[in-house]
Amino acid sequence: MTTSEHITDELAVKPSWRFLMQHPAHFLAFGFGSGLAPKAPGTFGTLVAFPLYWYLSAHVSDALFIFILIWSFAIGVWVCDITGKSLGVADFGGIVWDEVVAMLLVLFFTPAGWQWSVLAFALFRFFDIIKPPPISHFDKNWHGGLGVMFDDLLAAGYALLGMALIKSVLL
Repeated sequence: MTTSEHITDELAVKPSWRFLMQHPAHFLAFGFGSGLAPKAPGTFGTLVAFPLYWYLSAHVSDALFIFILIWSFAIGVWVCDITGKSLGVADFGGIVWDEVVAMLLVLFFTPAGWQWSVLAFALFRFFDIIKPPPISHFDKNWHGGLGVMFDDLLAAGYALLGMALIKSVLL
């Protein structure tokens, strides 16, 4: 039995498009459906941030973008909590709104250019998957919607730090 099959057996409800449409929180928590990807839902959720970022950065001021990020994090605590409770697994892999919001934060501070965007994506995914301390501590000990959202915020911080170090060496 694979890990995903084991997790699915523990779920109160199997995620599907029908489940996502039952409550707006589920649709948002699953990153507009990207969290239904059968493999690497966190990666697909992270990719959702790119078109959102491109649209927002072209249409809103930096101050409004930051406000949207804060609002998205706060809403994320709520939607991830509701969806985790409905599924019976607080941090189910298909809940990807945490990746979307964290990657939006990373992209906001990423230098222009596709190379930097690829690096931002790679660094964020690396730290989100590996979960070095203190990310691993919060991932294990903080539960509910805040726990789901917070560890990705830390992974975003690591990704930004990594990009700053690389940028300081290259430029």
